[in-house]
Amino acid sequence: MNILLAEDDVRLGKLVTHLLQKEFHRVDWVKNGRDAYDNARIYTYDVIILDWMLPRENGLSVCKRLRDKGVQSGILFVTAKDANEDIISGLDSGADDYIVKPFEFKELLARIRAVSRRKEKPLEEVITIGNFTLHLNTHELIGKDSLIDLTKKEYQFLEILMRNHNQVITREMLFEKLWGFDTEVSENALDALVKLVRKKIDLPGTPSFIQNVRGIGYKVRHTDV
Repeated sequence: MNILLAEDDVRLGKLVTHLLQKEFHRVDWVKNGRDAYDNARIYTYDVIILDWMLPRENGLSVCKRLRDKGVQSGILFVTAKDANEDIISGLDSGADDYIVKPFEFKELLARIRAVSRRKEKPLEEVITIGNFTLHLNTHELIGKDSLIDLTKKEYQFLEILMRNHNQVITREMLFEKLWGFDTEVSENALDALVKLVRKKIDLPGTPSFIQNVRGIGYKVRHTDV
């Protein structure tokens, strides 16, 4: 299962991430509401575990904005607020369920399974732009009826661009999503990655599918290439 964890308590975040990964779930962990919103808009998650009291933007606001944007992922609130009015506010904002701190990990797993079962699957199976089709469930790229072999980073890069095909994705956002802010990887790694992807997918004498927006970032080209 693909899970987004939004939790600013570092100790709890590390523990929950570790335990979920031991259950063979894929986990993205962020520590503030703004990053939770950005990740949920870019990637497809089966379940979003959303702490109520987050820095930069609280979980209630994040939940409302995601639902307003049509994000259909299951949302599970984690909160220390156990008053009925708070629980009602959380559910009315678009959350599917809630769990009150402190909680047992077995209960968290049970609620994750319950929230996941309620949501219709799959949320999105393919994205087709021009001659390219990205299969989200199998992580494959098809171009002109042939499979294009991609590394994990190359796939992630194209997934971000194709999911957000109507907008330019900044270099800063791409670098953060692909490597994270705490990495020692050089910023030149993004340029190298773009070059490798273009070499694999572009045809000689045609405009690149990956369009460089000078001084800002990248977007995909909507015409057939």
